[in-house]
Amino acid sequence: MPETRRDIVLVVDDSPDTLSFLTEAIERSGATVLVAMAGDLALDLVEEITPDIILLDAVMPGLDGFETCRRLKAKGGLAHVPVIFMTGLSETEHIVKGLEAGGVDYVTKPIAPDEILARIRVHLAGARAAQSLRAALDTTGRTLFAVDPAGAVLWATPQASQVLAACAPRADDAYGLPAAGRTWLRGCLAGTQGAPFTLTDLSGAAHTVSFVGRTGNEVLLRLSRDATAAGIELLRTRLPITAREADVLFWLARGKSNRDIGEILTLSPRTITKHLEGIYAKLGVENRTAASIIAARQLQDLG
Repeated sequence: MPETRRDIVLVVDDSPDTLSFLTEAIERSGATVLVAMAGDLALDLVEEITPDIILLDAVMPGLDGFETCRRLKAKGGLAHVPVIFMTGLSETEHIVKGLEAGGVDYVTKPIAPDEILARIRVHLAGARAAQSLRAALDTTGRTLFAVDPAGAVLWATPQASQVLAACAPRADDAYGLPAAGRTWLRGCLAGTQGAPFTLTDLSGAAHTVSFVGRTGNEVLLRLSRDATAAGIELLRTRLPITAREADVLFWLARGKSNRDIGEILTLSPRTITKHLEGIYAKLGVENRTAASIIAARQLQDLG
């Protein structure tokens, strides 16, 4: 019988006594414990192993827990991992600071074992449910992602993650909306912005970002491609034709006449006819009807 996978809990604290206490309590619950005595050590550790949940001391020398959390959440693969802050501080501003940094919960020291184990169970269950939902959304082709009110990505379906990565100007850029996108997001949250925002990936393809709604600290957004641009690109990549021939074939499949296509593409009807002759030859067909049928079959994948 296969062994049941053990939850992995990362504990980050500069106090040996706290680490020892938490390690013993969590291991008794059946989970695997990883420890780091500093924020930078935690950042190095997660490059090798992805924990299921993180317990993070808010006040540490060097890199404090708040900045450590922000850097952890900036890593795409850790955006969904819940972080519980631990500290002796109970002032409201520290609680708010921890939640704004990306934490999902906050416990004060001295920590009661039963309480911390209960919180771990609750947040692990919530994270798994959310991950299952994102996986289900991705299998239906939904390119959805969530950001915090500042525009940092909290989670994304795998397809959305690929698009967001392709839109980043540099590989080491923060995982989130660009400056113009953050300005657009503020307008959405204030109720003064209705039109979608456009992201352009490194290949020049445009992706529309639409505001779906907000729940607590999560702002849900949807990514989509312009239907015309997506259709033309699909024909160009799937059929043995040039980019300009893909333009012509797309509009042909949409029932446009040579004159209409010429007006759309600012080309003469004679030039359109020449392109169609090339398309017929490459597709092995003799007329526009047959070419349209081939194109329509390919475009069905766009829904």
